[in-house]
Amino acid sequence: MVKLENSKNIAMSDSIINLDHGDPTAYEDFWRKTGDRCTVTIRAWDLMSYFSDVNYLCWFLERELAEAIKELHGAVGNAATEDRYIVVGTGSTQLCQAAVHALSSLAGTQPVSVVAAAPYYSTYVEETTYVRSGMYKWEGDAWRFDKKGSYIELVTSPNNPDGTIRETVVNRPDDDEAKVIHDYAYYWPHYTPITRRQDNDIMLFTFSKITGHAGSRIGWALVKDKEVAKKMVEYIIVNSIGVSKESQIRAAKILKVLAETCKSETESFFEYGREMMKNRWEKLREVVKESDVFTLPKYPEAYCNFFGKSLESYPAFAWIGTKEETDLVSDLRRQKVMSRAGERCGSDKKHVRVSMLSREDVFNVFLERLANMKLNKSIDEH
Repeated sequence: MVKLENSKNIAMSDSIINLDHGDPTAYEDFWRKTGDRCTVTIRAWDLMSYFSDVNYLCWFLERELAEAIKELHGAVGNAATEDRYIVVGTGSTQLCQAAVHALSSLAGTQPVSVVAAAPYYSTYVEETTYVRSGMYKWEGDAWRFDKKGSYIELVTSPNNPDGTIRETVVNRPDDDEAKVIHDYAYYWPHYTPITRRQDNDIMLFTFSKITGHAGSRIGWALVKDKEVAKKMVEYIIVNSIGVSKESQIRAAKILKVLAETCKSETESFFEYGREMMKNRWEKLREVVKESDVFTLPKYPEAYCNFFGKSLESYPAFAWIGTKEETDLVSDLRRQKVMSRAGERCGSDKKHVRVSMLSREDVFNVFLERLANMKLNKSIDEH
């Protein structure tokens, strides 16, 4: 039987726990222990201009943030930054929209088809349909896509929602009309082994899921092609006239400290995060094993260049299934657990996405309620 700790009083209450959104509050304790090391002081007269550096293609990108991004990727070894344009955005959500806009505006024919392999990140659907653009059109599951003409494939690796390592699915390497956007929000060593230094045309990253600082709303893209980067910058200018400098300065400070901890044996954030995620996944797998009702994906071990050893993946989301024909999101809702419906991710009612990044007490309550679903079913059968 899995031992559940620190559930406080939530388990005995009627509190609804929301694990639908990936609100990454799990790392609060680590950052609290850093004290004032990440504190930034901003005076009333600082950062008043729209402009950061007019010599940059992305002129609203703070130099400190650009340097911190390069330093962190260099320390982790997960992505190439040389000969790239860095485009900063209000989270990777804005950057994904900017990249789709940029590629579509440069395409020979429109609307450009946009696809992602199911199960896919549900927000991709909203991002590509909300404004009803005539430049691009959401075409759904990349596994089923066979239309001719220009297309953009969104590849998330590790994948959100199921944590698997992904490559392109449509695969038209000699097709000039084929474009790919790689979303590497979770390609960090506390979630998955760093097996290689990624070197793709457009690579998206987000501050939120690395460190847990979702409220700062900072993301960045590493872009090879200058014209694509320029179009992305144009989109962001029209959309929000740049990105908050206060958020950029805070992110730069924290990312710099994060890079420094990579060299430490006693205060490594990625070591801390990995141990926490491992512990949570072990508890969840034990509950699922005891229930004999639910299913979870299995992840193969791979050699991690960052840690220097073979490791398993511990994704930021759990892709939970059920062996029975049931509406799992509704079943969990009856237990006062909010989750992301599998249908929203191009899958079925038997699957849900659950965030693994909540505070510890909330996570333990979730485990308790999941275990009770099996117990309640056993009572009903008898």
